[in-house]
Amino acid sequence: MAISQAMCTSFKVELMTGTHNFTNGADVFKLALFRNTAAIAGTFGAATTNYSQMGADEVVGTGYTAGGYTLTNVTPTSGGTTAFVDFSPNPSWDNATLTSSGALIYNSTDGGAAVAVLDFGADKISTAGTFTVILPADDSTNAIIRIA
Repeated sequence: MAISQAMCTSFKVELMTGTHNFTNGADVFKLALFRNTAAIAGTFGAATTNYSQMGADEVVGTGYTAGGYTLTNVTPTSGGTTAFVDFSPNPSWDNATLTSSGALIYNSTDGGAAVAVLDFGADKISTAGTFTVILPADDSTNAIIRIA
């Protein structure tokens, strides 16, 4: 399996066609976890187009529900000439026993359209604890989704 952190190319095209609405409450965006094991054959990166591509690669574990975490407080804004989106709070799963190598942000309102792939750099493990994905600062330099 290969993971490449990237904003999905299909998402860039879908922005031009008005597919995604990041106004708070308009479309529902989620963050789903996936794993990186020799038995799993998926590839995630810029070419990822839909949540359905995760298939058997999605995390299975105590405290995690397929489909992932519903992101809230989506607020498009800008700084200088860069537009960006903030999700808050950081996605977390309580009492979780799982292993994850990355995540997919996707639009569940639009049939699972992929937005961005996150690469954790290595397996992250939680054993009966809180598993949290810490998103970067919500500013024009660091936000997880930004257009310059």
